[in-house]
Amino acid sequence: MDNRNEAREFLMSRRAKLAPDQAGVAVSGHRRVKGLRRSEVAALADVSIEYYSKIERGNLTGVSDSVLDSVARALQLDDAEREHLFDLARVANGAAQPVRKRKAKAWAARESLTRSLDAITNGPAFVRNGRMDILAANALARAFYGQVFDGPGRGNLARFNFLDQRSREFYPDWEAAADVSVAILRTEAGRDPHDKELHDLVGELSTRSDAFRSRWGAHNVRRHGSGTKNFHHPDVGDLTLTYEGMELTAEPGLSFLIYTAEPGSPSEDRLKLLASLAATARQQAAAALPAIEASQEPS
Repeated sequence: MDNRNEAREFLMSRRAKLAPDQAGVAVSGHRRVKGLRRSEVAALADVSIEYYSKIERGNLTGVSDSVLDSVARALQLDDAEREHLFDLARVANGAAQPVRKRKAKAWAARESLTRSLDAITNGPAFVRNGRMDILAANALARAFYGQVFDGPGRGNLARFNFLDQRSREFYPDWEAAADVSVAILRTEAGRDPHDKELHDLVGELSTRSDAFRSRWGAHNVRRHGSGTKNFHHPDVGDLTLTYEGMELTAEPGLSFLIYTAEPGSPSEDRLKLLASLAATARQQAAAALPAIEASQEPS
């Protein structure tokens, strides 16, 4: 992804979203510009119009942190947007390394991480990367996200969101879920613009989904730390779950997420039912395995 183009479109999109009255800018007469003018952002950031125009053209090389802070304040960027702007500047100043030509070694969960996931039994817990691939999961998360693994999603939450029709039932507020998925990918693109697998995923989704393509062009970014989500699971029905996301210190770029239900709620009862159904399915599969192996032995 071209860093200058990313920076240009991101800053233009933030300027277009900020109305003059929100920024405390007095206006009169007809305005042809949606949102703020460049000159107004420059004045709010206390930089020259020439310098801000250079920044908005995507030239972030050499721009100081103090100027970036001023621009972020002028555009009223939230924490995720401000971090994205600094990521773009970091890349512009050569802090990110180009993608390696050799295929990267496949990631594998450490045994201690797997044990940590398996120790969580009351809710789905999983590890994902910035591309929204589910890399490791406890038993309840594998049951919870069964459709993500067994269809077009191929273990990727964004691909499931946009390429699997079942996601529109799984996420009762599908539009919001779609917005979040794209915002997470946009954030990752700013953090690591040379990630070839991310390039490939964005290209695939842009080609196959109009809904993804229109959201990608909005340049929205997001931190995914905590909150509440509604789901409709095909086996147990409606669930309202809270989630907490934590960055893995030992695995930069990976997040550890845990979903839980309010104690005594119908959602907690349904999670317990899902766990029971998953355990029964595993027991049946284990019991059937010897018979399958015996049938495959040469007579």
